[in-house]
Amino acid sequence: MTTPFDPIVLGGKHLANRVAMAPMTRSRAFGTGAEPTELMATYYAQRASAGLIVTEGIQPSPVGQGYPDTPGLHTAGQVRAWRTVTDAVHREGGVIFAQLMHTGRVGHPSLLPDGLVPVGPSAVAAKGQVFTHEGPKDFVTPRELSEADIRQTIADFAGAARNAVEAGFDGVEIHGANGYLIHQFLAPNSNLRADGWGGDTEGRIRLAVEVTTAVAEAIGSHRVGLRISPGNPYNDIAEEAPDEVYLALLDRLAGLDLAYLHLLEGPNRELTARLRKSWPGAFIINPFTHPDATGPEALKLIEDGTADMVAYGALFLANPDLPRRLAAGGPFNTPDQATFYGGDHRGYTDYPALTT
Repeated sequence: MTTPFDPIVLGGKHLANRVAMAPMTRSRAFGTGAEPTELMATYYAQRASAGLIVTEGIQPSPVGQGYPDTPGLHTAGQVRAWRTVTDAVHREGGVIFAQLMHTGRVGHPSLLPDGLVPVGPSAVAAKGQVFTHEGPKDFVTPRELSEADIRQTIADFAGAARNAVEAGFDGVEIHGANGYLIHQFLAPNSNLRADGWGGDTEGRIRLAVEVTTAVAEAIGSHRVGLRISPGNPYNDIAEEAPDEVYLALLDRLAGLDLAYLHLLEGPNRELTARLRKSWPGAFIINPFTHPDATGPEALKLIEDGTADMVAYGALFLANPDLPRRLAAGGPFNTPDQATFYGGDHRGYTDYPALTT
């Protein structure tokens, strides 16, 4: 029987265990350059015992930013700054992938430079608000992407992936989940297009397929993962019957030989099983445990073959040495849910204080 603490080869990298650190927005790239800081290098290095670290969402272009103080991978300064993070993780023996996240219609003009406004597949505003430096603000109606804009967006993802490799990352994860740009193209309530980028299933999966293909061609498919969240209503997404779209997406991507597929699971475990069966490569699951944080009991999903790796979020914040604690059966620090959903988590960076 496979155990969570068996090694695994993923994208040519030998991982020490099957416990992944899930991507979590931190909003710590303070300053004018959207560059990672020394605080971030410390934070990720503390968690380098994960089999795989997936970073917080990193915007591939200025217009891809949807939250305050999130980092980018589209300037030379950002590449240099990320090198301090990847070096710190590698010194501790870790493996780290950069999550490339274009937030699309999620965001606000006050977060963007040079008069930019959020963009999306269609001019349909999401219901809800986003936090800004001036407090919460309603989502605005995005500018609909033109054909040329879409082509530039695909190029931006590929360019950011090349920058990630230059910055020392072991690979990248394309964020196709949680109501951000790629997910907006997949969902029928946010993508009202009647051209080749919307309408039927083939049109709605097209951006996900072309971004993933372009990134794989740019840096090698073995360095590329994809995250999806079928049916996830976050950021005002409505996918009442996601099975057809996501099974078609996996069918189109199966031949690329990607490093992994990362599923942010919904309540439908039957769909999880169908996706698992359809995917020929490594399968990572961030299991559905709402409203609770994922706990040690999720490790059985590796033992019973539901997934090859399990991704932990909140529990990794509170327990930087989480794989050791999981192997020992605890003890575990309790995640502060208010802090977890608040963006910045300075309280969890004091690793020596969290070793009991």
